[in-house]
Parts: sequence; C-alpha cells; structure tokens
Amino acid sequence: MIDTPVIDAPRADARIVDVPLALYVHMPWCVRKCPYCDFNSHQLKSGQPDASYIDALIRDFDLEAPRVRGRRIDSVFFGGGTPSLFSPEEFARLLAALKQRIDLADGAEITLEANPGTIERGKFQGYAEAGINRVSLGAQSFDANALKVLGRIHSADDTHRAVEELKAAKLGNFNLDLMYALPQQTLEQALNDVKIACSLGASHISYYQLTLEPGTVFHSRPPSLPDEDAAWQIQLAGQKMLADCGYAQYEVSAYAKHGAQCRHNLNYWLFGDYVGIGAGAHGKVSILKPEKILRTVKPKQPREYQAEIAGAALIAGAGSYIAAADLPFEFMLNALRLNDGFSSDCYHARTGLPLINLEEKLARAEDRGLLKSVATGWRPTELGRRFLNDLQASFLP
Repeated sequence: MIDTPVIDAPRADARIVDVPLALYVHMPWCVRKCPYCDFNSHQLKSGQPDASYIDALIRDFDLEAPRVRGRRIDSVFFGGGTPSLFSPEEFARLLAALKQRIDLADGAEITLEANPGTIERGKFQGYAEAGINRVSLGAQSFDANALKVLGRIHSADDTHRAVEELKAAKLGNFNLDLMYALPQQTLEQALNDVKIACSLGASHISYYQLTLEPGTVFHSRPPSLPDEDAAWQIQLAGQKMLADCGYAQYEVSAYAKHGAQCRHNLNYWLFGDYVGIGAGAHGKVSILKPEKILRTVKPKQPREYQAEIAGAALIAGAGSYIAAADLPFEFMLNALRLNDGFSSDCYHARTGLPLINLEEKLARAEDRGLLKSVATGWRPTELGRRFLNDLQASFLP
C-alpha cells in the first residue's frame, strides 16, 4: 500500500478544465539499446524489471495529482524503452491504482508499446485483461539484414506472430512502427516493408525516416544511408502505397485507417495537457493560461528517479512555466505537424492567447505558400509540410 502524500501545490484553475488531459508513463528498460535510439532507455541487466518501479510510478502520480485534481484522463500511453518487459499483472496493478486516484474517461485509449521480440504466447491476452486496448508494435522493418543492422532483437517472423497474438486477444486497434531510408536500403526493399505492413491489417502505421541523432552509436559511426533525393523518393512512394491501402496521412509520420488516429498523440500535437510519470518523463499542465502553463521533467536515470521518488524529493511544484511570449511557437511546433492544421478556437483554448496577435506572421507564411487559411483556422500546404522546420521557425518569438 502506497500512502498519498499531502502536498501544497497549485490546482488546475476552473476556467481551463476544458483542456484535454492525458497520462504518459515511461518504462525505460530494453533488452538491448539500438544504435539509432536517442530515447531515454537503459539496457536491462536482469531478466525482468524490478516490480518496485511500479510502486515508484504510483507514488510519482500521487505527487502530481494535486495539479490535476477534479480533471479526467482521456488517454494513457506506456512508452519506453520496452514496456512489454513488464508483466500483465504489473500493468493491472498500476492501472487499478491510477483509477483509484483519478477518473479515466469511458473508452479511454490506453496504449502499450511492445517489442515483437519480448512477446510470448498469451501475453497480449493478459495485457487486454489488464486494461490495455491499443498496442504500438515496433516492427521497424521486415528485412532480416535491415533488422540486424538496426540492432533489433526480433525477426520478421516474430512480428507476424505478435500480430497473430494481438488479433487472438481482440486487440485489433494496433500500430506498426516502420522506418525507411535505412542503411543501403533500396526503393524496392522499402516498398516491400510497406506492403507487408499493410497486409497485416494494422489500424495505424507510423512511417518515419531513420535519422542520425546526437549521442547515438549511429551518430558517432554513421552507416551508409540513401542520399537525400533517394530518401525523398522512398518517402513519396511509401506514402502513395499507404494511401492506396487505405491509410490516410494525418501527421508528418502518422497514417491511419478511418477513425483510428492516435488520440493520445493528437493531444500532444494540439497542445493538450499531459501528466508525465517515470524516469525522464515530461509533462505539461495548464494551471492558469497564459501565465502558468507548467512543464515538468523527471530525472532520466532510473536509480536516481526511484531514489528521489522514495524520498519525496520530487515536489509537486517542481518544473518551469512557459513564458507567454514562447507560447505561439510552442503551439505551432506541435500543431503544424498535422495535415489539417488547427482551428482559431483551439489556439485560444490551449494557450489563452488570441490568434489575431499572430496575424502578420500567419499572413507572411501564407504569402510564402507554406500556410493556407481555411474556414476554421489554418493548415500547412504541401510545400509547408515539406519545409516544416522553416514554417515552424517563422513563429519563433
């Protein structure tokens, strides 16, 4: 039993409870660190993560709870790392504890990231019984050589078996992560990956380019990648195949069947609120707009995180408020990733600022052909999506 601490902390203002609220839970362990990965993940030195981490997550939420008291969680996302290294029983215990502390919306989307190489028979059935109703499966590729170069611990057969397990557990709402422009990848190989992914019947496909991020093995020892033109051709051909198979692009790297957009990620992109618990987890909670929109971050190292949680060293007031002058850029950095853009009402509701203050910058972006005015707000053009970094940067303070 974990006691709920009494903390003097700011509560959500009654005027901003219309901002949707999500919960992100970070589970940082992996069997092996992939050479391209810059996420906060740590190689597991034992057979299974210690269950005490679940206790730390519950206490972490207790410390966060005063900020969101009276609000409701619309989606939960278990990310990593490899959350599927934890057992279904541990997820059941964590979700039960959360439901005792805060309301979850009816039909709340609850997503689990899973590695095909960590799923044994019957495990997805256990996750479904624990309350998981959406799974994101890290396929990345179906080419044996590509998987080896990427440092993945699973095979293409493992992904096929995992999908069979998902369907047997009636978890038909699942995403497949798929990377392109891989080391020495040809257009034919890339399209074969897309073809196989579409054939597996996922409701959602995340299709994104391999990039060499600072601090990764690939960044220090770069592999031979397709050049910029080749990567662009792969992207265009892959997008066409996805569209032909019924997957509509709604965000830079997100494609979904009708009605299967990821609600949790949409909340991020439309500048909603989210509580972040776990090692290295980030959060954003509106206390009072626009002056007090709070960003939080937890210690990255699991040992440090658990030690601070155990000692209640992470006080509920920890974090920093976003300066009002930075809010337009912070909003646009997310919302302009969406093909449909954003509404004027959404901008005002999430930032507390009137969109008319950005009239000059919006008009300039429209003159450059990067943005288009629509009945309810603004959306990026095809050119704007291609040069997204330039479009986002035009809203820097």
